[in-house]
Amino acid sequence: MNQYETVIILTPVLSEQQMKEVVTGYRELITSNEGTLVHEENWGLNKLAYPIQKKGTGFYHVFEYHANPDFIKLLKLNFQRDENVLRELTLKLDKHAIAFNIKKRNGDFNKPREVTAPKPKVEIEEED
Repeated sequence: MNQYETVIILTPVLSEQQMKEVVTGYRELITSNEGTLVHEENWGLNKLAYPIQKKGTGFYHVFEYHANPDFIKLLKLNFQRDENVLRELTLKLDKHAIAFNIKKRNGDFNKPREVTAPKPKVEIEEED
């Protein structure tokens, strides 16, 4: 099984309850097809970079999960058939992206890092 991350943008005309029902449906679709959710995050209603279907905002939601590669085709087909989904993006995560997501969830990026200056090179001249 591979690890994937999917971001969906739902239409802003949905009520909060309808948006939660759509998200629950996709969560159940992932888990019912032998997938396991790693992390899920609701980004809420945000402004779009450009209008999609004459809409300037959308509900953003992110799923991070383990699934078989064949399942991704089924998931994308469901997104295409759902009129509530404005856009979707699914990425297969490599080991670096997985490590980055773990650090981001643990808040490691907010901690100050200790910065050390490089040590100067010292050349020793030998006298004859």
